[in-house]
Amino acid sequence: MRNTILVFALITASLIAQPAAQAASATVPKRSAPSLEQRVSDLEAYVNNGTRVADGTNTVSSNLGSYDEKANVFTPNPGPGPNAWQMTCAALVLFMTLPGLALFYGGLVRRKNVLSVLAQCFLITGMVTILWYICGYSLVFHHGNGLLGDLKGFAFFNNVDSSPNGDYSPWVSQNVFAMYQLMFAIITPALIIGAIAERMKFAALFLFMFLWMLVVYFPQAHMIWGIDGMMNGVSNPNAKIHAIDFAGGTVVHMTSGWSALVLCLILGKRQGFGKENFTPHSMVLCMVGTGMLWVGWYGFNAGSAVAADVIAANAFTTTTLATAVASFVWPMAEWVTRGRPSVLGFCSGAVAGLVVITPACGFVTASGAVIIGVFAGLIPWFFCYKVKGWFGYDDALDTFGVHAVGGTIGALLTGVLARSSANANLASDSMKNFVTNSPFQPLVFEQLKAIGVTLALAIGGTVVIAFIVKAVIGLRPTEEAESVGLDLAEHGEEGYNG
Repeated sequence: MRNTILVFALITASLIAQPAAQAASATVPKRSAPSLEQRVSDLEAYVNNGTRVADGTNTVSSNLGSYDEKANVFTPNPGPGPNAWQMTCAALVLFMTLPGLALFYGGLVRRKNVLSVLAQCFLITGMVTILWYICGYSLVFHHGNGLLGDLKGFAFFNNVDSSPNGDYSPWVSQNVFAMYQLMFAIITPALIIGAIAERMKFAALFLFMFLWMLVVYFPQAHMIWGIDGMMNGVSNPNAKIHAIDFAGGTVVHMTSGWSALVLCLILGKRQGFGKENFTPHSMVLCMVGTGMLWVGWYGFNAGSAVAADVIAANAFTTTTLATAVASFVWPMAEWVTRGRPSVLGFCSGAVAGLVVITPACGFVTASGAVIIGVFAGLIPWFFCYKVKGWFGYDDALDTFGVHAVGGTIGALLTGVLARSSANANLASDSMKNFVTNSPFQPLVFEQLKAIGVTLALAIGGTVVIAFIVKAVIGLRPTEEAESVGLDLAEHGEEGYNG
């Protein structure tokens, strides 16, 4: 009797499942081979970095991918050219941190603290990579809500393979895209080091940066760059704020720069500040690091097009113009006010130009880039030359003056100077009402809103995190350790022997 009931149940289940399976197969028919016209259309899309044509239907397969007949699933292949471009740009952005930023900051501190800066850069590189793999990439680039992506979607790089993620590029492998974006996540907290150099415990910096990535960077990056981010004006038609940020003016420079100011104020001044000599121990290292930053920044800015296309070409051009102009204007301002231009002025001007053009590089014309270069050479210089002295804060390596001020100016000038002639995406349905190609276009007010949100998140998040770390393990080394130097006190090594 029991066997009879079991057989009857199996037959019933089979009869119920069969129509359902037939209905499913009817709704998703087997794909047919593409026609010659469709294959040519796919190749045109590849060359122009456009949306795939044949891959976009459920009825036509494509030779630019693989088709599983049993599962009726088509997996698109990436493009070798776009992947090569993006991997090169990812390497260039990592080159900005190691060794570019490490040498730039390392040359600006005193010789007893040079290794501490290098160690901090290495620490952040490893720690952020692990965090990015575990949850960071998913929180930033998976579908979610306006504030954060879904935690589980890409956690531990689940489903992050060599096929493209069409939300961000039809031709770049998602694992390559994830590695490229990782490099941004690495350099952003590393920039903070400049403001608190020579006076923060290694363990405290580790804990602070870990929490800062979770509280500040991941939400900010998703809001601006995530496909459904609340401030992604270009890609999210339902964005609450229709802001634009091509390569990280708000995400990278404003968050790190304003957080750096808050953290240096909470930490307090270095021992002997204003009394002892705090001049850079090696301007040679600083200049070499600056050159590396400039070269690597092409991966940072032009690479943010996620294709070697016309937008990348424009970003490459505007980055060069703005940086060169700012690297000239800053030391000229020194020459006029102090009687001589300094090598530090050339270096600082170049970095300021790179910072200010970052959010705008893919959205402005060459003339707009020159205007940005002038502003970048004058306003951050004024903050470093005058404002810092007026208020007396110990921003050791001028992270606030260059990155916070520069990033904020860049975000605002992007709203003023963005033109649809530089980037056709600004003429899309989601942006056409905000970009009118005039100095007072509605985009300016959207940028101001984004600046306000970024300031609230960076400042508020940093205050909370800094006081938590201070309460748990303390922020500063002992007076003796700070006097000896963090190289020996924290790492048991010296940068220079003899």
